[in-house]
Amino acid sequence: QVQLVESGGGLVQAGGSLRLSCAASGCTFSNCTMGWFRRAPGNERKFVAAVRRSGGSTYYSDSVKGRFTISRDNARNTVYLQMDSLKPEDAAIYYCAATAAYPSAVQILTTTAYNYWGQGTQVTVSS
Repeated sequence: QVQLVESGGGLVQAGGSLRLSCAASGCTFSNCTMGWFRRAPGNERKFVAAVRRSGGSTYYSDSVKGRFTISRDNARNTVYLQMDSLKPEDAAIYYCAATAAYPSAVQILTTTAYNYWGQGTQVTVSS
């Protein structure tokens, strides 16, 4: 059973930074593509960022490109999301996701590409 546990959420002022972590267990982490999604109140879950197994390829939504950085440490079975220059519109529940498959560059942006999900961590950005 794959388990993903997010941490690092919290309250931050606009312009500030947070780093989210997602610890994985029950899978061969280095074989998994990892992603971050978020859901704001009243909205559906949306893609934020993803990283391939080796960490060599990363993907970002246009809304976070240049401000967020996804990375992974395969030795620690952990994926990170460094969030800088946070805006009030970044406030949401952030979810970590994983798949052992190799989704295409289009599929990797969608929730259906991922088999496993964490419980989410709340990020609140005050203006």
